[in-house]
Amino acid sequence: MTPHDFITKWRNVELKERTASQSHFNDLCALLGIEDPISADPKGEWFTFEKGASKTSGGEGWADVWRRECFAWEYKGKNKDLDKAFSQLLQYSIALESPPLLIVSDMQRFRIHTNWTNTVQVRHEFGIEDLADAARRDLLRDAFLNPEALKPSKTRQSLTEDAAKEFSTLAQRLRDRGNEPHLVAHFVNRLIFCMFAEDVNLLPNKMFTRMLEHSRSAPNDFATHAQTLFAAMKSGGAVGFERVDWFNGGLFDDDGALPLDRADIDNLLTAAHLDWSEIDPSILGTLFERGLDPSKRSQLGAHYTDRDKIMQIVRAVLIAPLEAEWADALARMTALVEGAPRATAEKLLRGKELAARTKAVNEAEAIHRAFLERIAGFRVLDPACGSGNFLYLSLLALKDIEHRANLEAEALGLPRGFPRVGPECVLGIELNPYAAELARVSVWIGEIQWMRRNGFDAAKNPILRTLDTIENRDAVLNAGGTRAEWPAADVVVGNPPFLGNKKMLRELGEDYAVALRKAWKDVPGGVDLVCYWFAKAWAQMEAGVLKRAGLVCTNSIRGGANREVLKPIVEQGRIFEAWSDEGWTVDGASVRVSMICFDCLHGEPAYLDGTSVTAVAADLKLGGDGTDLTKANKLRLNANLSFMGVTKSGPFDLEGETARALLQMKGNPNGLPNSGVIKKSVNGLEIVRRPTDRWILDFGPKTTLAEICLFEGPFSYAERVIYPARQLSKTLKNRETWWRFERARPEMYEAIRPLKRYVGTAMVAKYRIFIWLTPDYLPENLVIVIARDDDTTFGILHSRFHEIWSLRMGTFLGVGNDPRYTPSTTFETFPFPQGLTPDIPAANYADDPRAIAIAAAAARLNELRENWLNPADLVRREPEVVVGYPDRILPVSDEAAKILAKRTLTNLYNARPAWLDNAHRALDAAVADAYGWGNDWRAGLLNEDEMLARLFRLNQELASASPI
Repeated sequence: MTPHDFITKWRNVELKERTASQSHFNDLCALLGIEDPISADPKGEWFTFEKGASKTSGGEGWADVWRRECFAWEYKGKNKDLDKAFSQLLQYSIALESPPLLIVSDMQRFRIHTNWTNTVQVRHEFGIEDLADAARRDLLRDAFLNPEALKPSKTRQSLTEDAAKEFSTLAQRLRDRGNEPHLVAHFVNRLIFCMFAEDVNLLPNKMFTRMLEHSRSAPNDFATHAQTLFAAMKSGGAVGFERVDWFNGGLFDDDGALPLDRADIDNLLTAAHLDWSEIDPSILGTLFERGLDPSKRSQLGAHYTDRDKIMQIVRAVLIAPLEAEWADALARMTALVEGAPRATAEKLLRGKELAARTKAVNEAEAIHRAFLERIAGFRVLDPACGSGNFLYLSLLALKDIEHRANLEAEALGLPRGFPRVGPECVLGIELNPYAAELARVSVWIGEIQWMRRNGFDAAKNPILRTLDTIENRDAVLNAGGTRAEWPAADVVVGNPPFLGNKKMLRELGEDYAVALRKAWKDVPGGVDLVCYWFAKAWAQMEAGVLKRAGLVCTNSIRGGANREVLKPIVEQGRIFEAWSDEGWTVDGASVRVSMICFDCLHGEPAYLDGTSVTAVAADLKLGGDGTDLTKANKLRLNANLSFMGVTKSGPFDLEGETARALLQMKGNPNGLPNSGVIKKSVNGLEIVRRPTDRWILDFGPKTTLAEICLFEGPFSYAERVIYPARQLSKTLKNRETWWRFERARPEMYEAIRPLKRYVGTAMVAKYRIFIWLTPDYLPENLVIVIARDDDTTFGILHSRFHEIWSLRMGTFLGVGNDPRYTPSTTFETFPFPQGLTPDIPAANYADDPRAIAIAAAAARLNELRENWLNPADLVRREPEVVVGYPDRILPVSDEAAKILAKRTLTNLYNARPAWLDNAHRALDAAVADAYGWGNDWRAGLLNEDEMLARLFRLNQELASASPI
């Protein structure tokens, strides 16, 4: 069929919709060169007329034409209301598998509405005469064959970012004029909502934009006009001759408005010309907080993360269980309706058959009503809701489930109810008042957008339901120092504050931290702030007032003291779904997080990182196989041998020139050289990179002022540099002993004092690398010290067995997810081979062939590494200015210096050359023999899981033999 033929045939047709629509569509297919539905899909599985007409009730389908993953198409009679047709498609979109295009036509006009999630919706509209244009026909052909070609390029996120830029500029100027930040935020929230309201026709005739345009030439009038509008929105009223509906909701609790100047109004006009109907509430919080209240950013609990990440938790905690409930209800309803007698063309139902069918339908309706009551009464709590991301998406999920239940009940011939789920179904707690209000705005906007996108009118009288359910308060601690209570809810979801134990003291204050720990005595000391949310959620479950929870936390929850809050959940309930290590964005910075969903159904199966497992352990690894490493014990055999380095908290560092000048001073009245209080300094970076010429003033952990002043030069330096700085410190606790480190680790000094060398490793590093340190080096707090000086211990620590144990028993830090090594969880729990444990003096096993083999392999590994780090042809060794320190290692030339700069242990292990790999293989084989597992090691039978299982069993045996 040619365009001329099609236009001529259908231009003046007056037939009714039902009579002509299928013929019209078949001719359109012929025009576009596409097979019609019956020819293309005789079974009607993916391309069909009357999609949904097979429903039990009979009658018209949900769409006149449907093509899977392409479009739903609804016809109306000539000159009929296409908006009504579009509304019908919106209402049934979910039942139609949410096609990307919704098309309506009256056979003379065509309207194509895009329907992709998270894009700004676009409408293409043209008439029958336009089909003479090949471009119009191509557009329609793409709807059938390539709908992606019609997908809008602008996302809802980019639209929101554009809006945020304008409001950030405005908010900054308002604050610069001395306005209180939260007053600015409240005012801006009102402006945001007004722009949204007029673009969804809740404010008539672009009223807000017209007000801005008038105020542009008379800025002084703006505040008066805004007050009039806000007063009308508060309780309903008029602005001029135009009616304004009753909005309510608390956002317009008064008519207060800030004065604006010409530049402010220009910003608002630029923002007002965007399409606010498509704004994305899930990212409003982060985008606007950047401009509205920078000083409060860290207090906002929910920062922008893409919808998919949030939905992983919402789907597991809320959607999947409720969909399973509905599937069960629908199966029972279907069995009742389809099993009941039904009328046919030959006979009507009478008597017992009619009564039986009526009874079955009534029972099915009762099941449907009970489920709707269940959904309407369902409550979701986010006890750190921030700007409302989780609440907004949870509300949409609940509304989708309710809507699907209504549509599928209608397909059985039952009445379809009006949506009842609303903003009151989501509950929130948020400490920051601005964020709490923004959460309410996000939920309101989300509710209105959902209603519009699904073909329903927004609520009226009032438009905004009051959201007292989103509270502005602390979620874990009351003002009086007692535990905060949470409202009863079916599920808890959210993203509590990412605040580590040490940062809690700095950012929340010592008084708050002490009160929090006192109120939560059953939570281990030293945990991150997020752990209190886990403890409270579990307490709610134990009390029977909460069914499920899904929370985001930093991935440090998997280890150390943090992990303790997960143990009762695992032992008495279960983690039913978890993602152990995911990327997350906080205030524009990437971090690594764990996402954990838990309930009380102990013994039921679970999912870990998307894989079905029998159980998830407290370290977010596979559990239920008898190898739960979270139950590994600290071993008496390893006690009092591993330590963190010192924490300075002051300017104790010395430049090389200063240190050497002090070292060369003589004549101290105590007759001792200054080398007694000056050491080389080493931190974690220097272990995995290269040593630097850093020194440190170390008066020791127990010295008195009378003792240190006898070192005249160092003491004079300390009085001049260290004393004033420490007196000004706001966090220092021991000002009276200002010459000592904040955490001096006297037990470490005592342990390494008799040794000629000791083992050191960086607390946080990409690779678990150990090196030898000498007593003239003082380790800082990100260095872990192990007070052993024998090659056998060094070799066992550097073996694959200890490496995988430390990876599983430690935690991970930073966006690089670098492993963290700690004395308590990684060293003190590690089971050394029997007879080679670190409580035994090395001399006692000097003749043990196992020890000799390990020592030889370890010494060789260390020798090869040192030769590679400092080749004889690239370095020269120069004695220090005084005896007792190792020689200085200096490059022989500038070219050598460039080569040496790249020779770091991190770079070496990144490359892992064959000689390094061979040295480690030899060491691993010797350690495997020491455990008695050598044959299995060489046969390739010891994969990581098997190694960990054997080490765990040995840990349990050693702990039983020598309990702490």
